[in-house]
Amino acid sequence: MNTAQAQLLRWVLVETSHPGNVGSAARALKTMGFSDLRLISPKIPGIAEAPEALALASGAADILESSQESPTLESAVQDCPLVLGLTSRDREFGPPALNWQDARLLIKAALASKQKVALLFGPERTGLDNHHLSLCTHRVWLDANPLYPSLNLAQAIMVCAFTLRESLQGDIESSQPDESALSDYADPAVVAAMLEHWREGLEAIGYLDPANPKKLMPRLQALFARTRLHKEEIDLLRGIAKQMLLRK
Repeated sequence: MNTAQAQLLRWVLVETSHPGNVGSAARALKTMGFSDLRLISPKIPGIAEAPEALALASGAADILESSQESPTLESAVQDCPLVLGLTSRDREFGPPALNWQDARLLIKAALASKQKVALLFGPERTGLDNHHLSLCTHRVWLDANPLYPSLNLAQAIMVCAFTLRESLQGDIESSQPDESALSDYADPAVVAAMLEHWREGLEAIGYLDPANPKKLMPRLQALFARTRLHKEEIDLLRGIAKQMLLRK
């Protein structure tokens, strides 16, 4: 694994409650050669500066100091064509599911193509919710005991960081990227904005009843997540939404 690859990977902690988990995560990342830590709406503002976070970072204070705190998840996934949400809970709707082994293949291909990748980890108590997953290209689960698949947040990050480093350093998979990894995919934040445009358009033509939306938008979100939209396809779909709004 080279430094350039590591810098393309974002480790995103969403609504973290415990400073100790942030410090332990920073330590795990530095130990495995990663550094880009993003903190989205932590329960304690300035959580990376908390004494417990600094204590458990144990020599990785530089990772905490360089971490970026933001109130919106969209900012963390911007310009990332591959966004993986780590959660063991199955969902009726949402992005396609992958095990961690297959996810590592996608990550390796994306990094080899110089694409940015984001890994999302949810709140300690609840994990990632449906809104968080709507900004992911894939839902990823770790192969754990099915009777007790629960991992501490920092433990999950260490498992992912260690095995990902192993994949990027070794010959576990081919070093040649898949041709599809070179495609100009739209990032999930752009897809989410397009979906909002479509929601407005569908309401304008009377196809979507805002008082009784049922499951139309979650189904559309799942459909578009499976197709891995390209940037030019986003422009096409926005054009359709614009025409729907003109009929309002």
